[in-house]
Amino acid sequence: MEFALSEEQRLLQDSVRRFLEQNAPLDKVRLAAGNTHTVQRSLWAGASELGIPGMLIPEDFGGMGLGFLDAAIVYEMIGRHVAPLPFLGTTVMAPLALMLAGSEAQQEKWLPKIAAGEIVAGVAITEKIGIREDAGVKALNGKLTGKSLFVIDWAEADFYIVADSDHGLHLVLPDAKGLSRRALNTIDKTRSVGELVFDRVAAEPLPRSSADAVARMIDAGRVMFAADTLGAGQMMLEKAVAYAGERKQFGRVIGSFQAVKHLCAEMAAALEPSRSLVWYAAHALDEVPGDARLMACHAKSHLSEVGRFVARTATEVHGGMGFTDLLGLHYWFKRIGLDRQLLGGPELVRLEAARLQGWAA
Repeated sequence: MEFALSEEQRLLQDSVRRFLEQNAPLDKVRLAAGNTHTVQRSLWAGASELGIPGMLIPEDFGGMGLGFLDAAIVYEMIGRHVAPLPFLGTTVMAPLALMLAGSEAQQEKWLPKIAAGEIVAGVAITEKIGIREDAGVKALNGKLTGKSLFVIDWAEADFYIVADSDHGLHLVLPDAKGLSRRALNTIDKTRSVGELVFDRVAAEPLPRSSADAVARMIDAGRVMFAADTLGAGQMMLEKAVAYAGERKQFGRVIGSFQAVKHLCAEMAAALEPSRSLVWYAAHALDEVPGDARLMACHAKSHLSEVGRFVARTATEVHGGMGFTDLLGLHYWFKRIGLDRQLLGGPELVRLEAARLQGWAA
């Protein structure tokens, strides 16, 4: 069995890498981080020309009809460049919700617009993983009441996919009567996360909603966060190795000292095996449904730990420079930090994996 990317997948990844190298330099990331309410429209337009928003959407709706592995290798590049794109909600979780649970009319209305990059979608689903005391959304007579926290792609959304407490999925417009929106501050300013408060807000239900559809959205989101962390970690490693080869101390580049060599080697040793884990988890979403949920948990929790190790170690290799805004290393550090927490921290996700295997109650 050959377990590697196909020629087409390598070309796709190279195309996205070149696009982001040219269009998402650190200066642009820094500009986006200064105003999280503004989508970098030019960047999004360029990504749309590449077909990124429609990767998972069937060709009948104007998309590319690709699989989750394709999305994961693209997401790895997005993490590598800390690209300020509303990728997860718009290109993965919202299309998946519409394809799994939406009516034909809803699919025909929204999927072509997403595929063309004309609209952005937010996803309010975190209460299905861990609900806080004052949060959660109830649906009654076609109206939503309650609060949803840590809404993904919150600021840019032209509509939201909202999960209620009974595994129902609903489509809500941002200007709906009774809906209040508030930004939430997180360490990562390259992506928007917010809060939605519903006061008997009229919502359009997705008629084929189910617990399995919600779980599939979460699985896909977790794998994409793992891929994002993989890309961000790889970039931090490369930056640390480059810095160690330039920075001199005691008349020698610091990379010649065994202690620094070991730090870089440990980062590489942690990251490289993680790549195959992420790839298989993404592959399982399409091809091995029996493994999909467990592998999504493994990928999310493992990359959360590996990402934190690499982020800390790469910063240590950079010494004091690692904390300066001029260097910009902290953007990757913070990206990894938010990836770790959204859709479940590693401890919670590992418990879920243990329960799936019958090892915990």
